Amino acid sequence: MSTAAPMQGVFPILVTPFDERSAIDEESVRGLVEYNLGAGVHWLGIAMASEILKLTEAERDQLIRIVVDQTRGRVPVVVNTGGPATDVAVAYSRRAQELGADALMCQPPTLSPPTGTEVRSYFREISSAVTIPIFIQDTASTHVPAGLARQIAEECANVRYTKVESMPPAQMVAENVRVAGHVLTIFGGAGATYLIEELKRGAKGTMPWPSVPNELVDIWNRVRSGDEAGAWSVFYRTIVPINRVSAGGMGTALQVQKEILRRKGVIATARVRGPADPVDPDTASDLDAVCDRIGIG
Repeated sequence: MSTAAPMQGVFPILVTPFDERSAIDEESVRGLVEYNLGAGVHWLGIAMASEILKLTEAERDQLIRIVVDQTRGRVPVVVNTGGPATDVAVAYSRRAQELGADALMCQPPTLSPPTGTEVRSYFREISSAVTIPIFIQDTASTHVPAGLARQIAEECANVRYTKVESMPPAQMVAENVRVAGHVLTIFGGAGATYLIEELKRGAKGTMPWPSVPNELVDIWNRVRSGDEAGAWSVFYRTIVPINRVSAGGMGTALQVQKEILRRKGVIATARVRGPADPVDPDTASDLDAVCDRIGIG
């Protein structure tokens, strides 16, 4: 394990803006980076919420290049490089490091449920292939129990963090802090739905959507300064209504988050790569109402 100070803070996962032809919209990507940096975020991420699994190999490289170039070292960049097989994840990880990623994030393979020894082997190979920090990505569908996460960190010099999203998130954060907090820095995710509870239980950061970074940084700063009541006020005013209307799964969440960014003028279109049904009329109406209440668009 490295003795360097651990990373912490608000690490938004960028959506990938597409134009009307479904090509990556470089101007909107750059605008999205600037919008989040202007809010004072601590890192930027490219991961599942970036629709990374819908990108071709060339597009993955293109997106990483644009984000790294636009960021210009002002904050570090973490890239999801998990894959369905060890060799794929190793190749993605090496390439992301070559393109300037400052850290990686990997979920276990998803083609079939891996055994604990297979997950450990997978992370050992990735860790040995790179020289930058690695996040374990724990989700409801790729659960990495706290004890297994601890074993991985103890065996892998570059595995230093874990992003916990399996249910129930706040309790799982607490379990990871208790079991693995001496070898891993614990982050939350899940759209920052349980951000304050996670921070109170020992999380050192969060990886949320990039649509309301000012409010998320404000919440982070308030919690850190002891103003929990103020943090809850901001949370209930902005994060809760947006997350409630985003609650129909990843497809709905992507469309809601992109539409918010479009209404703010940050990105040009809210296009989501298919297959993606449009949000239903009731959800669209709910989004209109939420945007009106919190002054978006």
